[in-house]
Amino acid sequence: MDLAYICEWEKWPKSTHCPSVPLACTWSCRNLIAFTTDLRSDDQDLTRVIHILDTEHPWDVHSICSGHSEAVTCLEWDQSGSRLLSADADGQIKCWSMADHLANSWESPVGSLVEGDPIVALSWLHNGVKLALHVEKSGASSFGEKFSRVKFSPSLTLFGGKPMEGWIAVTVSGLVTVSLLKPSGQVLTSTESLCRLRGRVALADIAFTGGGNIVVATADGSSASPVQFYKVCVSVVNEKCRIDTEILPSLFMRCTTDLNRRDRLPAITHLKFLARDMSEQVCPPGHPVVLLCASSQASSVVECWSLRKEGLPVNNIFQQLSPAVGDKQPTILKWRILSATNDLDRVSAVALPKLPISLTNTDLKVASDTQFYPGLGLALAFHDGSVHIVHRLSLQTMAIFYSSAAPRSVDEPAIKRPRTTGPAVHFKAMQLSWTSLALVGIDNHGRLSMLRISPSMGHSLDAGLALRHLLFLLEYCMVTGYDWWDILLHVQPSMVQSLVEKLHEEYTRQKAELQQVLSTRILAMKASLCKLSPCAVTRVCEYHAKLFLIAASSTLKSLLRPHVLNTPDKSPGDRLTEVCAKITDVDIDKVMINLKTEEFVLDMNTLQALQQLLQWVGDFVLYLLASLPNQGSPLRPGHSFLRDGASLGALRELMVVIRIWGLLKPSCLPVYTATSDTQDSMSLLFRLLTKLWICCRDEGPTSEPDEALVDECCLLPSQLLIPSLDWLPVSDGLVSRLQPKQPLRLHFGKPPALPGSATSLQLDGLIRAPGQPKMDHLRRLHLGAYPTEACKACTRCGCVTMLKSPNKTTAVKQWEQRWIKNCLCGGLWWRMPLSYP
Repeated sequence: MDLAYICEWEKWPKSTHCPSVPLACTWSCRNLIAFTTDLRSDDQDLTRVIHILDTEHPWDVHSICSGHSEAVTCLEWDQSGSRLLSADADGQIKCWSMADHLANSWESPVGSLVEGDPIVALSWLHNGVKLALHVEKSGASSFGEKFSRVKFSPSLTLFGGKPMEGWIAVTVSGLVTVSLLKPSGQVLTSTESLCRLRGRVALADIAFTGGGNIVVATADGSSASPVQFYKVCVSVVNEKCRIDTEILPSLFMRCTTDLNRRDRLPAITHLKFLARDMSEQVCPPGHPVVLLCASSQASSVVECWSLRKEGLPVNNIFQQLSPAVGDKQPTILKWRILSATNDLDRVSAVALPKLPISLTNTDLKVASDTQFYPGLGLALAFHDGSVHIVHRLSLQTMAIFYSSAAPRSVDEPAIKRPRTTGPAVHFKAMQLSWTSLALVGIDNHGRLSMLRISPSMGHSLDAGLALRHLLFLLEYCMVTGYDWWDILLHVQPSMVQSLVEKLHEEYTRQKAELQQVLSTRILAMKASLCKLSPCAVTRVCEYHAKLFLIAASSTLKSLLRPHVLNTPDKSPGDRLTEVCAKITDVDIDKVMINLKTEEFVLDMNTLQALQQLLQWVGDFVLYLLASLPNQGSPLRPGHSFLRDGASLGALRELMVVIRIWGLLKPSCLPVYTATSDTQDSMSLLFRLLTKLWICCRDEGPTSEPDEALVDECCLLPSQLLIPSLDWLPVSDGLVSRLQPKQPLRLHFGKPPALPGSATSLQLDGLIRAPGQPKMDHLRRLHLGAYPTEACKACTRCGCVTMLKSPNKTTAVKQWEQRWIKNCLCGGLWWRMPLSYP
């Protein structure tokens, strides 16, 4: 466990960011982190601020003035990682969503209010989607065996079984409030008392059962009082939200029932369910496991309890009176303690794992047999500045991190006066990432620290096994659609090649339908892995070009329309693929004859609007063919395309489509600069491309390109001007620059002067000086050195594109819909500031 980076606030003359009390922090599955601070101005005015940052660019923090009048007590991401709930000490709850799908532009259109009643716990209603991770089957070939869908009912369903969206919150005075988001955008809110005898609720947590019920745990903060549990059912009756509550058995902490220790730990400081969604697979038999922490000024004790069904022994007399009773023993729900720690230092924060590994003892044994440790431990932060990872159920220490080793400048004044017993710097809030390989902590100075948690948890694993665990987690992210940045933290440059190969091998073992669904995600994953190795930088460009080619090819083919509407046979796009695969003729016009040209008729304006895309296809084909003679050069991207039959086949189909469209509107054709006026550049390129495709297509035997083809490609630069392709710029992110055991010191709002990354080799056309013209990588438009249009950039691959479309035709809209929510690589969009000379 070591520190990857630490990010702190600049000291401003007029105002300062100080950690809010309480401090809320939450980590989304898209690797966005949200946390709170209070902005204190000179005249002591407090502004409640929510900060959102992407873990790859933590200095580029986006701060939202939350509009909350009191301290923000809870923050909660939804399961898709695109919406955020915030609640404050005045009972106000706001739902934030991305404006224009930008991760640094947020708006709060809806919310709810329980006036003057502080919110202590908050959660989105469950949508019924739950996966289980089967570590013991990590060697299985099918993803369906490794990650199975768990039968889980949503908290509330609409007509047809669709889950209803909304949130549930618990207030200090013992109220539970539920807000439902109707598809029309209207919010239905209802508030109900948890039980008839309302009492103060200082701590609460919310969990969901597989049957669609909600379990709420509450404590009044005193260890002399019981921890209460309630079952909550939500339903909609006559267009109104209805809440029914039922009392479950309560418990007293073990350490407070011991006469000798009763008064030593007066307060309960932490109360958490170990799993937010409890199904039969996670907590047998679907009953909650709860983590409790009782503290004094100097020490803490942590306990783990489970609610179980137990049989009631029945007296013989009743068994004789009623034989049915004897057959079926009556049961009762009872809390049982699973484990407890000895006296620890005072706990300041707790973080629970989100990996869905089940909590049964057999599964824990399987995990220890397979030495798969991620997701088995929860993190405890202490007031002395240390962080312990302890086992979820046995609470035994698995790994320890001491933050006193954190980089700290000498002149830094402490906000709080340090206690005499130890350093004052400790985490006030912590969150584990979705694969449990990273931990973020916000300390009492408002600084953010990112810790790497090794998948081996300090045990000695052989390299092959560590690689298999990383591969298993990458597959989990591929199946769920979660972001995999935290896995990249643990990938060494030497692992990249074997990880990419094994990932591809596992992918090819899946069914064809699943391969089609995951085809773009695996390319993005391979590209991000290759960024980490200096030897594989050109491969990054190739994978991104392949993503672009897949998207462009499917968009252009989807514009073709059948001539007669009720044709039972294949769509024009499928027929085009079939014809091009069957006819291996090198003459483009002979291939065209076999197609129904009326299917290719498009509006003239549409064709003109697509010219930039068609130009890219033409340039790319020319670039690939011209680089065939020196295909061994590692500094020129495009090498892998020359042996990729599927990609060459797709380019060949597009050349045929472009040729037909060129007959309709010649101005939409790609423009080439040729040495002779009479040369037909399109048919020349098609001839060479077909010969190259025949060498490596899937159906026929693969062979090396013959001498004649290589000679003809050598002549290309003397016949046509070879374009310089605009590859994606090398990303300015952190992950490829993080060295083990050397934490980076960063400042919010100030881009770091990072040491040159391993990837910044001087590659042909990959490095871009600050004043050079920029490119809209998805519309293939030149934006100039200092674009005047507002642009957005991808947080993962650095791809840049304009926010507003310059063209309103349907075909262009269809192309833009492919990447309006996320970049083609799956990264989030981030609005770029305008740059000036």
